[in-house]
Amino acid sequence: MPCVTHDDAPLLADLMPWSVAPLRPGRAWPTAPDPGSLKARWEALLKAEGPDREALFEPTRARTPHSAVGQLPGQSTGTERLARAEGPCAEPVRVLSAPFDEQWLIPDHRLIDAARPELWRVADAHQVFTVETGDEDGPLLATSLLPTLRTGRVRPLYRRPGGNEPNLAPGLAAHLADRLGESPAPVDVLSWILAATTPALTVPLTDDPDIWSAGVELGRRMLWLMRRDGERPKLPGGRRPYVRAPLPTRPGTLLYDSDDETLHVDEGRISPVPPQAWDYEVAGVRVLESWFTARTTAAEPGTLAAIRPAGWPQAWTSELLELITVLALLAELRPQRAELKVTTSITATGLREAGILPAPESSRRPASVLDHHEEGPEGQFALI
Repeated sequence: MPCVTHDDAPLLADLMPWSVAPLRPGRAWPTAPDPGSLKARWEALLKAEGPDREALFEPTRARTPHSAVGQLPGQSTGTERLARAEGPCAEPVRVLSAPFDEQWLIPDHRLIDAARPELWRVADAHQVFTVETGDEDGPLLATSLLPTLRTGRVRPLYRRPGGNEPNLAPGLAAHLADRLGESPAPVDVLSWILAATTPALTVPLTDDPDIWSAGVELGRRMLWLMRRDGERPKLPGGRRPYVRAPLPTRPGTLLYDSDDETLHVDEGRISPVPPQAWDYEVAGVRVLESWFTARTTAAEPGTLAAIRPAGWPQAWTSELLELITVLALLAELRPQRAELKVTTSITATGLREAGILPAPESSRRPASVLDHHEEGPEGQFALI
């Protein structure tokens, strides 16, 4: 947690005013660690008819096979009621299903209880979603993927596709430019937010250019590691994790030996694995254990979720090695976050006096005008 010399820091909710509640999938089977299983699950669903299809679907109050819903923005799926649906599975998309756990989702509105279409409308290569975690050491996650994890509010960096209209309090960037002597880009403000936000979700702001630069540099490093885009992260040569003994076809246990920094996957071995990577937690849950459990816990027989790979795919081993690397490198940044000293602050009171806070109500709502049509239930076009 950054060292702060005042208690008048603005709230994250005021600096990034537009937020959306987390997605509520309603059923587990439309999400999986591999896309092939999702297509096989879809085929099994469509082969079933009547009550059998309904039971496989796992209906809730929000969704049944008879629900009438439109397409998700940007996705091409059928809009007829699922009870009589035909055709191939929608191409699965990559999502963040748990902290640092990238999985796949069938992007079909008929399968998701609360899909939050407003997030799908702004999801593209420019977007960064900031997710509240409630964690003491790192209260925010950032991802380029649509987040489907059960956490706090989701705050997109941009209110429109194409990296347009930053989700920042109107006038904030200009005010920071006046105080700092340079105009920060939206991603710079987000980087500072990642580095400086406290567990109470307040964001100390500084007008010291050197402190600002240090915080932005730290936040950019955090953002790069969490987004995992561009060049892949690597630990120094002698510290990179490798598979020392092949992972089994159907692993069942995950154990860590701190003495020799080895991760045991049944008889398989990966090392070196830094203790900081093994101990990395979000909201009290060890990330590596959660990631492994999502891929090895057996589903109830006869359900769609039980359709999964026959063995452990090689791609999962590569993902595990990269996850270890990311967690180790992020853990190295925690002391820097703790040492970030915001000695001269731009206060919430000062922002109110400057007319920046409170942000106008319009900035807390999604942008309402888009440049394309969206297909509603039964093929009708939706007006947005």
